Amino acid sequence: MGKRAEEALDIATIDDLKTYLRVSHAAYMQVGVYTYYLTDVNSHAWRVQDTNELNEKAHYVDCSDLVPTIDEFLHVPFTEEGESIEDLFADATFFASEGSVKDFD
Repeated sequence: MGKRAEEALDIATIDDLKTYLRVSHAAYMQVGVYTYYLTDVNSHAWRVQDTNELNEKAHYVDCSDLVPTIDEFLHVPFTEEGESIEDLFADATFFASEGSVKDFD
């Protein structure tokens, strides 16, 4: 997991977000006072994590199911109200995840 960048990304559409995630593999999404970490698991599955909760290893806690594709990922409900990334997109601001390097070898 990387650190959230200070400057917001220029992501205007859900397709922009798909493209960004395919290339970068992770991003932070802020919606009001909540910040979520959107990330892949070794390029095999996608998940949303709650940045306000840490597990025993000091990693963010998953708040969505793991899903195999970005399209599914954008629609999987993860909030207590059953909202997805697509549902929250219009109210979200996205930030790069800096300093995280993925090793896929």
